[in-house]
Amino acid sequence: MKTIYIFLTFFGAFLISACTGTKEPIPPKTYTRFQSVPASQTILLQKGKHKESCVICGMDLSTFYRTNHAAISKENKIRQYCSLHCLVHDNEINKTNLYDVKVVDAATLKFIPAQSAFYVVGSNREATMSNFSKYAFAKRKDADAFAKAYGGYVMNFYDAYTIAMEDFMEEKQ
Repeated sequence: MKTIYIFLTFFGAFLISACTGTKEPIPPKTYTRFQSVPASQTILLQKGKHKESCVICGMDLSTFYRTNHAAISKENKIRQYCSLHCLVHDNEINKTNLYDVKVVDAATLKFIPAQSAFYVVGSNREATMSNFSKYAFAKRKDADAFAKAYGGYVMNFYDAYTIAMEDFMEEKQ
C-alpha cells in the first residue's frame, strides 16, 4: 500500500508540473526548397486578389518561383503559373490559347521568353507538380553547369513542353 501511495504522489506531482510548466514555443518548421525564393525577390506579373497564387493549382508563386511561367490568355490577361505543368494544363486541357510564354531564369530570377530558354529536365532538384524537374535558363552555359551539378538533360522549350504533356497522358490511363 505504501508503494502505491508513493507512486501516486510522484505521478500526481509529475502531472501538476507537466500541466503548469512553461514550454518554449515550437519554432515554425522551415522548408528549404530550391524552387523557393523570398517573396521580396519574386516578380508577380498577374494582377488581382489572388496574384500571389498559381491560376491553376493555387500554390504560392514565391514558394515555387524558380519554376514559374507566365503567359497571356486570349482575353489579353497575364496568367502566372507555379510550373510548366500548370501552364500546359491551362493551355491543353482548359484550351486557354496562351501566347507570349515567359519563364523564370533560375539563375537571375527574371522572366525571359520561354522559346529562347534552355531547360534542364530531370535533375535531382525538386520538381514542381510533376515527376520530372524542369528549370529554365537564359544562357546555355548556366543550363550546362546546372545539369553537370544536378543531372538532367538540356533541351528547348518545345521538348520540355512535350515532356510536361506526358503528365496528362499518364493521368488518363
